[in-house]
Amino acid sequence: MENQNMGTACSFHSLITLADFKEILGIDDQDDALSRYCLVTATYSIEQYCRRRLFISKQTEIHEYARENEVFPGVPQIPLKQYPVRKILGAQKYRYWKSIEEIDPELFRCIPECGVGEDIPFCLEIRPDVTMPPCSVRVRYVAGYKSTDAPADLASACLEMAVWNMARFRGRRIGVVGGSVTVGKKTNGEYLEAHMPERVKELLEPYQRRMI
Repeated sequence: MENQNMGTACSFHSLITLADFKEILGIDDQDDALSRYCLVTATYSIEQYCRRRLFISKQTEIHEYARENEVFPGVPQIPLKQYPVRKILGAQKYRYWKSIEEIDPELFRCIPECGVGEDIPFCLEIRPDVTMPPCSVRVRYVAGYKSTDAPADLASACLEMAVWNMARFRGRRIGVVGGSVTVGKKTNGEYLEAHMPERVKELLEPYQRRMI
């Protein structure tokens, strides 16, 4: 699958802008490198936890289309893996014994409509007479959130995760946290930390991958 970040106000892989992060935390330019790193690692951690791409990017998917895969009999619908979908860049169909054919944009539509911003799975509906199974359909599209328009709770999750990352790096205690925990009759002063704060998990619950 092809995956390219789209140009946004934030030129790196982050669900909030560097400027917003610095303003909220009250930090200056000398911490830019660490701030960027913490924002990027926070965003990738969030995407891994949610099992989907959330930062805006170009996607290319190839779907095998057969009658038994139809959601509604006679109406070809291609479920798209990433959402929300911003734009359909193109669709093609091909069979092993024929050359690739471009599908006219007038013959397909995105459900729900592209750009509505709803955080629900999208699909590409193709006019029934265009695709005769078995065949493959290649779809190119743009999906995800920009750093300037991510929903408030998703942006908050990124902020809290990045702050948590920064505290770990600044404290030079990556992988362990202080305190005491009793194992049997022995009390240890350090133990392995969780990979993500519980508060962040709560904020991300609505964004975990949902299937059509």
